[in-house]
Amino acid sequence: MSAALFDAWFLAPALALVFGLIALMPLGHQVLHRGVVFIDLAVAQAAAAAALMAAAFIDHPGWLGTQGSAMAGALVSAALVAWLARQWPAQREALIGLVYVAAASLALLAARADPHGRERLSQLLAADVLWADWAQVALLAGCALAVLALRPLLARNRFFYAAFALVASLVVPVLGLFVVFAALIAPALWMRAGRHWGQALAATGMACAAGLLLSWLLDAPSGACVALALALAGALSALLKPR
Repeated sequence: MSAALFDAWFLAPALALVFGLIALMPLGHQVLHRGVVFIDLAVAQAAAAAALMAAAFIDHPGWLGTQGSAMAGALVSAALVAWLARQWPAQREALIGLVYVAAASLALLAARADPHGRERLSQLLAADVLWADWAQVALLAGCALAVLALRPLLARNRFFYAAFALVASLVVPVLGLFVVFAALIAPALWMRAGRHWGQALAATGMACAAGLLLSWLLDAPSGACVALALALAGALSALLKPR
């Protein structure tokens, strides 16, 4: 009985991570291809800052208000990143890093203005994936299906940046910024090493499972454990010879 309850409880977070990986893998491939690795940190942090501002300065904004603010912040940040990458390609990573620092500073200021701001900021950085619910699983499944269906369009700059901003604003509140960044980069590194997407998904999916199990055994924050496992899985790809 206890094993059945254990399995049922882990099913929602496990599926949330799988659908999150599927949604982020094509975007991560484009991130490495374009050389804009810090875009996730900048865009996701901007979404977090906008969500925190909505919670701090709007009386009970609700999920739609908070999510709408996050999407707006992510889209503005993505447009700025696209412009910087186009105008100064040689300095784009440094400039995108500054966008991240500015967004992070705004998030800290917004969190300070909200009595529950510190908790909200911590949740956006390293969400407790173990408590993902079925509504969030459905949301991530929808993101995964949309990204897969529109994958051929990701080669276009305008579509890629807009799609990245929208997906990041939806995925970060569920998985947290650290897991999202690792889920973008780790599978992309495996594919760059010559493995096809199924192998990359399997390798990073096993890393997510290991992170969840470690969190359960040590009673440790699940977001941090999963992000650490994904980071190690991405680093292991360096041992693979590119095909």
